[in-house]
Amino acid sequence: MNTAQRSIQQYIRAKDSNRPHLLDQAFMPAAILDMVVRTGSISFPDHLEGRTAIGDVLVTRFGQTFENVYTFCLAAPPPANVEAFQCRWLVAMSDKNSGEARVGCGLYDWQFDQQSRLVEGLTITIEHMKTLPATDLPMVMAWASKLDYPWCRPEAAIDNVPDLAELREVVLYMANAEQ
Repeated sequence: MNTAQRSIQQYIRAKDSNRPHLLDQAFMPAAILDMVVRTGSISFPDHLEGRTAIGDVLVTRFGQTFENVYTFCLAAPPPANVEAFQCRWLVAMSDKNSGEARVGCGLYDWQFDQQSRLVEGLTITIEHMKTLPATDLPMVMAWASKLDYPWCRPEAAIDNVPDLAELREVVLYMANAEQ
């Protein structure tokens, strides 16, 4: 049986592992994605319609640029039969070309189909996306790879975050995830 939690997890697995076929287990065929990007360091289309278009942007093209992707929902998983779910997220990854580390955070706002529990609408808000030098990548990956995946308590992510000035805004955003 499909649940909201499973749909979210399949989306994260598809995106993080560059497996677009998994979106069939996450999104309705006519799903809608809206993006609110509040940083100039990464760009996405504002609006996409259809699972194929969503997969092209968030999985295929994303996977051409980034690797070592860890996406975390900073909350407990939703109940199985929810209609909507909102949680903050955290991502750590590396740029394939430059080797730079990227750490970002924002908000997921999910809407689920009541029959299938597949995602029918998703708004992704990107609050911060920090670019760190390639020399910081081992430290960032060591931290991200030790966190509970994909459901992580904000405190756990904050506890061992690398002590880098560039991550201050991300840490403050995570610290407010419980509010």
